[in-house]
This record gives sequence, C-alpha cells and structure tokens, in this order.
Amino acid sequence: MVIIGGGINGVAVARECARAGKRTLLVEQNDFASGVTSRSTRIIHGGLRYLEHGEIGLVRESVRERERLLRERSHLVHPIHFLLLLNEQSQRSAMKVRAGLWLYERFAKRKSAGLSEMELKRVERALDAGHQWSIFNYEDAQCEFPERLVAEWMMEAAAAGAVIRNHCEVVAVDIAQGRARGVLLRDRISGKDERVEGGWILNCSGPWADRVCQRSAVRTSKPLLGGVRGSHIVLPRFSGAPTAAVYAEASDSRPVFVLPWNEQVLVGTTEVSDTGDPAKAAPSSEEIEYLLRTAARLFPKAKISAHDIKYAFAGVRPLPNSPGNAASSVSRRHFLHDHTPEGAARLISVIGGKLTTAASLARECARKIGIPVQEPTTIAMGSGSSLDPMFDHAILDIARAGSVSEETARGMMEWHGPRAMDIARMALVSAELRAPICPHTSHIVAEVVEAYRQEFAVTLGDVLLRRTPVALGACWSESCSREAAARIGAVLGWNEQALGANLESFEMERTAFLKKPSRGIALEAAAD
Repeated sequence: MVIIGGGINGVAVARECARAGKRTLLVEQNDFASGVTSRSTRIIHGGLRYLEHGEIGLVRESVRERERLLRERSHLVHPIHFLLLLNEQSQRSAMKVRAGLWLYERFAKRKSAGLSEMELKRVERALDAGHQWSIFNYEDAQCEFPERLVAEWMMEAAAAGAVIRNHCEVVAVDIAQGRARGVLLRDRISGKDERVEGGWILNCSGPWADRVCQRSAVRTSKPLLGGVRGSHIVLPRFSGAPTAAVYAEASDSRPVFVLPWNEQVLVGTTEVSDTGDPAKAAPSSEEIEYLLRTAARLFPKAKISAHDIKYAFAGVRPLPNSPGNAASSVSRRHFLHDHTPEGAARLISVIGGKLTTAASLARECARKIGIPVQEPTTIAMGSGSSLDPMFDHAILDIARAGSVSEETARGMMEWHGPRAMDIARMALVSAELRAPICPHTSHIVAEVVEAYRQEFAVTLGDVLLRRTPVALGACWSESCSREAAARIGAVLGWNEQALGANLESFEMERTAFLKKPSRGIALEAAAD
C-alpha cells in the first residue's frame, strides 16, 4: 500500500493499513501535517451548521468520532463550551437553533455541561450593546494542536510496520496496462529518485489530489476538487475575550468562530475559491479585513485593531468539485474516487474529509481496498485529562522523574500523553536537555530531541512548527528563533554552518506560513 500525503487523512489511512498487517509506505512531499491540517480552525466538532444542509448522517458520524477522540486522546482533544450568538439582524431563527441544538445533543447521547451564569453575563457585557443578543450554550471539542495528533498516529503506523517518509515527493504514479503499478519518488533533501512498486496507490494528498492525477496522466472527466481557501487571524487575548468559543454570524451571515487558542484568540474562517498552488495559499487583504471587522463588531469595547493581529494564515480545503454551488453549501463529506474507469485501476483518490472524521475515513478507505476493518464497538478510555485526578498525579511523577517544574511536566503531558515519562527520563541526563526551548516557554529541549529521534522530524520547521509547536505561541519572535536554534544545535552538535542553515530555512518557512498583514489596509477597514 502506497499512501500519498501525510495530512490527518493520509496518516490515518496508513495507520489502518499497517495495523491490518499490510506492507505500507506513507510519503509526504513536505512535512506531516504541514498542509491543510495545520491551517485548520482546530476544532473537533459534529458540524452543527451541517444540520442546516440536511447532512444528518455526517453530523451523526462526526459526533460519534468526536466522542471517541475525547476519550482516546484526551490529552490532545478536550471539551470546549460554545456560545452561539444571534441578534435581531441574524438570518437564523432562534427556534431553528434550539431544535438543532436539541438534536445535536441527542446524537452525543449525553447532556452537555453548561457555562455558569456569571460567565454568560461577562460575555454579554463584552458584546456590542447596540444589539439584542440571544446566546445559546452547547459543547463541542477542540484539538489545539492537530499536528500532535498526526505525530501520534504516525508513530503508531510506524510501530505497526509502516515505512514513513517525509520531504519525499511523488513525481508521478506509474500507470501501465490499465492499472497503477507503483510510484516514482524524489527525496527533496538528497535529490535522489527511486521507483517503488505498490499493490494499491491511495491518493490522500488533499488539495494536491488533482495535481497528482495530472502528473500521472490520469485524465478525469472534470477536476475532482473545487478548492476553497479558508483564512484565519490570530489576536492576543483582549479585554472581555470569552473563555468559551464564540460562534456568530459575520456581516454576510456566514458563520465565524472566535476561539480561545494557545493563550491567544483565533478568528476564522473565510470561504474563497482558490485554484492556485495550495502550497502558496495566503490570506488576502480582504479576508483579513473581513475577519478583523467581524471580531471588532462583536467586541467593540475591546477596541481591536490591525496592530493587534499577531499573524494570519490560510489553507485550501479539498472540497469536492461542485460548479455553481456556494462554498458554504458544498458537502463536507469525504468521497473515495476509484480511477478504474480512467484506466488507472487500484488508484483511489480521497476527496474531502475533516479533522473530526479522519479515523472513520481511514476505515472506509481500508474496506474499499479489501481490508476487513470493523467499526469500533467500544470507546477506549483516554490517557487522562485535566479533570482527572490521576492526571495531576502523573504530572508530579513526570516532574520528579525529569527533575523539571510541574509547569513543564504539565506541558509535556498535554502534548505527549503517556510518552511524556520517557521524555522526562531522557531530560534527566543533562541540564541542556532540561533547558526551555526559548526563554518564553516551559517546553524543553528534550522534547525536540525526541522529535528528531522518534517522530520523523528532519528540519527545524518540522520541530518548532509541528512536533513541539512553540513557534505558534503568543510571544515568539526572531530572537526566540535564534535562541531556540542555538540551544537545540548545542545538544545535537551542529556546527556554525549547520546552525545558520537550519535557522535560515526555519525563518523562511515560518514567514511563508504565518503572514504579517499589511497594516495600512487593515487599519482602514477597522476604522470604517
């Protein structure tokens, strides 16, 4: 089995195939989770808005998978309160919202815990007093760092026998005599080319799916994808910012989220057609203005301006091609496209999908190629959550084992789960391993060493943006980059040339991913 694409879907598929005992190769042209996965809104949700479009089956599947992730990956996926806001200008009626929330809760088969009256009043005070607000309270989940979820699944795939290769591009799928026979690979670090034979080729490359087909001379009757760009802005925590997530309507009635995230506030997302190179997706000035204006209108007392924007980022959703339909009405279901009619039997392209349903997509994909995977009948208990008293005991044990602070132990537990103890024991070896990655974080250099040793990290960007994503933090700067590179290089034995090359490459990747908006344009918009 050759799986092309190392986002959340590709890694989930590789894990499913490897667990079934199949010889599995997973290849990713850049780094795992560096595409759509790291550019998402980072919520694990049933898709309340999908009820509007009658996609009951998708909502039921999503809620089921959300509950499973909450239990199996509780150190990474945690419940979060959502406040759905309506005012007198809203397009959605309060009656329909109540009915939708009632149904949503029934799918979860448990009653959501509500926010306190005090917190609801606090949010009301922060909202625009010029409107009459109706506030609906429900519960979903958040995965602040889906990059870490991908890393865990990737390691499980490798433990089951999968061969894992990042920075390895599929130049083309080898098609001969009406079927896919293998792939032509190019190592993007060494430049070496090679051919690998495969019984099945699974194209899980997300927004690159059509490009893989084109390069392989697989002619589909129409494009499989209708790329839609989603952009986000990241703000510092502002006065009156709710501890719950806010789900509100923008000026054009589109739903927009304002979420607490990584000690900051994440605002998104947009829906703009984008058929360009997904690797170059970037938020436009108009999208940044739209999101800034939405947040500023919801919370006028906070006086949010363009100067507050830490950075913006964008990704291209790999939605199915639906010409003539508005992006918001295109199904978020995933589809498996069999290329047999196009003369490429045993090549399957995965279209669509989302963070929440990646595991169920992987099971469906496995069945499609003849692997008898059963639906899980029970949901395993997780490795602990902040509400679990055992979690606090584990933090104390990790702190003692690694001679690190409780804050560092908690951060390690939240990102690495049960493997945090192994990292703590490694940290005990030297003070350099116990040192923080940069002066502003409690995460330590030992976590970086683990990323290089066990989690297939190759570049400094792989580490600081995805395996231990401290560079997404509120106070990260160029000086943090230099300090982190120096501390990591000292442990890994980099000479001055290697240190400079790693640092330069990292800064280029971070700048291309996390955009600083044009302040003049955005300020003008915010002042309207």
